[in-house]
Amino acid sequence: MKPTLLILAAGMGSRYGGLKQIDGIGPNQEPIIEYSIYDAIQSGFGKIVFVIRTEFEAAFKERFDGFKERIKIEYAFQPVQYHLEGVDLVERQKPWGTSHAVLVAKDVIDQPFAVINADDYYGAGSFKLMHDFLVKHCSPSKMSMIGYTLSNTLSDHGTVNRGVCQLNQNNELVEVIERTKIARVADKVCFDVDSDQEPTQVDPASNVSMNYWGFHPSIFAHIEKGLHSFIRENNTDPKAEYYIPTVVTNLIESKVMAVEVIPTNDSWFGVTYKEDKPMAVKAIHKQIEKGVYPKNLW
Repeated sequence: MKPTLLILAAGMGSRYGGLKQIDGIGPNQEPIIEYSIYDAIQSGFGKIVFVIRTEFEAAFKERFDGFKERIKIEYAFQPVQYHLEGVDLVERQKPWGTSHAVLVAKDVIDQPFAVINADDYYGAGSFKLMHDFLVKHCSPSKMSMIGYTLSNTLSDHGTVNRGVCQLNQNNELVEVIERTKIARVADKVCFDVDSDQEPTQVDPASNVSMNYWGFHPSIFAHIEKGLHSFIRENNTDPKAEYYIPTVVTNLIESKVMAVEVIPTNDSWFGVTYKEDKPMAVKAIHKQIEKGVYPKNLW
């Protein structure tokens, strides 16, 4: 059975100033998300599932329903609120986080699947690595994460925050340590740059998590159980969110599953602000020059 690619695309893009998930980046106005779809098709994935909000449905179907000739396309919808029997919830402006986003796809996914963000570029080689894991090694007790080299995720325009991975001797994830304000300082890479703290050197070859996960469908039951508990504990907090790394960490600590960190040499980039767009355009153009993608993607 071919694996599925789950694309999280329900974010409002308030910092970007528009629906950044379908904003054109490529030479023919292809958004980043189309390069992920292209890489998934080339690597052997069998289905794309978009997690979106209902108000995005028309725009997404207009843009992506044409891909059904190339790969199966389905949609799952993430509401702002999650109705849990017996629990009174305050009004919210945002959904309950990335774990909630993954959970809404449980009825349309029954095979191993990868999870990515719609507005991030992950690299063609990474899709091949993930496809191979999902087909050959994924199980209820063995899941995965693509590990990016820290130096391949830095910005030339300021500091970044990254989750630095601690691994065991089997290349399995032990924990993710959040490091903030990371940047190049002379010939070193440091965190706590431009902060009140003294900058501390970090290994530029460290594996970092960019939230590219490989899951067995059994993960849905764990997410649902954890989300219900989280909502009960945070029902009066309108901004509380339950994140995928939280689920993964809890399952690792309880020894329910191991998470293999699959290293990649691909570069990663994301588009959060409008100011990020020129960088993304340049990066995609460079990949086209290298022959990774054709100029006319489709």
